[in-house]
Amino acid sequence: MTRFEFNTLVVQHSESLRGYALHFTRDDEDANDLVQDTMLKAVAYHSRFKEGTNLKGWLYTIMKNTFINNYRRFIKTSTIVSQSDEIPSAHLMHSATTNGGESKFVMEDIKGAMAGLADEYYIPFSMYFEGYKYHEISEHLHLPIGTVKTRIHVARKLMKKTLEPYRHA
Repeated sequence: MTRFEFNTLVVQHSESLRGYALHFTRDDEDANDLVQDTMLKAVAYHSRFKEGTNLKGWLYTIMKNTFINNYRRFIKTSTIVSQSDEIPSAHLMHSATTNGGESKFVMEDIKGAMAGLADEYYIPFSMYFEGYKYHEISEHLHLPIGTVKTRIHVARKLMKKTLEPYRHA
């Protein structure tokens, strides 16, 4: 397959990639950026694609890995703490307008929503929230992985219902 043919096939998958990107980002602009990054990587690594392989699956894997890497990079850069006596002017607006009391109330409501969950939902959800993977939760609780995923899904739905007032805030 020529490079031109390959690029044409990649572009043909852009709409399905966009839907998959929205699944990750839940934001139109971020989804567009993720699709663009995915397509650029696919074109750049054209030589690594083996003919006969499912192109759509290959593109989805690139997208998933790109999203995870970007997320990890974001978390790493946002957790770096700098100590200085002065607040940079770029941060003055943020520091002057954030209300710690408001976020305390929000966190109390989230904790209350979590506390309202039955143990069968609370334990897997809290482990997932702390960063455990599905298979780790499954092994720890001695439950099938499908049961763990279902319980986390149900916990999310219950919490969404409890935290509904924040949805439009």
